[in-house]
Amino acid sequence: MDAFYASVELLRYPQLKGLPVVIGGGRRGVDSVLAAGPELPLEAFPRLAGYTGRGVITTATYAARQFGVGSAMGLMKAARLCPQAILLPVDFDEYRKFSRWFKSIITDIAPLMEDRGVDEVYIDFTDVPGGQREGGRVLARLIQKSIFEATGLTCSVGVAPNKLLAKMASEFNKPNGISVLHEHELRDRIWPLSCRKVNGIGPKAEQKLIAHGIHTLGDLAQRPRDWLLAHFGKAYGAWLHEAAWGRDARPVVTESEPVSMSRETTFERDLHARHDRAELSQVFTQLCERVAADLQRKGYVGRTIGVKLRYDDFRIVTRDQTLGEATADAALIRRTAGLCLKRVDLTRRFRLLGVRVGGLQRLGEDGLPQPPAAPSAAAPTAPAMDQLF
Repeated sequence: MDAFYASVELLRYPQLKGLPVVIGGGRRGVDSVLAAGPELPLEAFPRLAGYTGRGVITTATYAARQFGVGSAMGLMKAARLCPQAILLPVDFDEYRKFSRWFKSIITDIAPLMEDRGVDEVYIDFTDVPGGQREGGRVLARLIQKSIFEATGLTCSVGVAPNKLLAKMASEFNKPNGISVLHEHELRDRIWPLSCRKVNGIGPKAEQKLIAHGIHTLGDLAQRPRDWLLAHFGKAYGAWLHEAAWGRDARPVVTESEPVSMSRETTFERDLHARHDRAELSQVFTQLCERVAADLQRKGYVGRTIGVKLRYDDFRIVTRDQTLGEATADAALIRRTAGLCLKRVDLTRRFRLLGVRVGGLQRLGEDGLPQPPAAPSAAAPTAPAMDQLF
């Protein structure tokens, strides 16, 4: 989907179309201002200018991206680049509603769909009637048209022989574009690209590749497979070789089980376990309750409870503990996570706190975990959070 969160907001506030708009941060008390919706005059919308805080951008309109503003950028930096941009808070409930809507439209046309998050899917066209016409372009146009007519949102489609190439092709012609990529076009259309264009090659891997004189996928493709295995390990090196040559045997998976569920929050200022105990205790409880609610809503329980902290120097630490039985109980999740916090350094200030539940099991019709898990450590019974915060 094209600038998905921002596009959903433009449906709510059509007067912002064509303007630089940034979605990010928390709900900072502007809801009463924004409640006027389509009737709200432009001058009443909050702007990035003068923003102070720790919020980050979730997404931005294409008009905002012209100024170098993009996802995961700090809002303070974005305020320097584009102070006139309009700042809207994130509304995940609304985005999830539209996500379910556009995916149901797709599966009515092409049922073999893999859900890749709130705004992205893989679709197998192979056996869809008419799916091969014009190399898949006809069906791609039908999907675009159907989504737009129903929701008012646009999407970009990449059509290719496999998921790796389709993902890359979907970025070629944004927004509202269709790109068809054939295997014989690998040398001309894929090899000139930066290695970072491949989903799975991150910043650290890119820097290591550059250190070896590998800048493009064409450079990567010219390195012998054995050389890649020797320098990047057997598994990752083999994958790099396959990716450079556009090979990907992964099927479209229509059903998958989540590995974990988590909730986290970044504070507007660095907090300290002792000096900000009341605030941290409240936030921690809310995170545990939200994770528990997510588990219960989706019909899961989990056995491994963990915490995540990001200190003021941006270093991240995690700790976890495995229970004897799986749970979705907020109080037990909170107690266990509190015990995990005893094993981290709480003398330093930190900017992020998160709670995670892993080792998930789906509940059966009888309300019991399916399948049963082998027992591990006993469940903690003593509260720890209030002692810490």
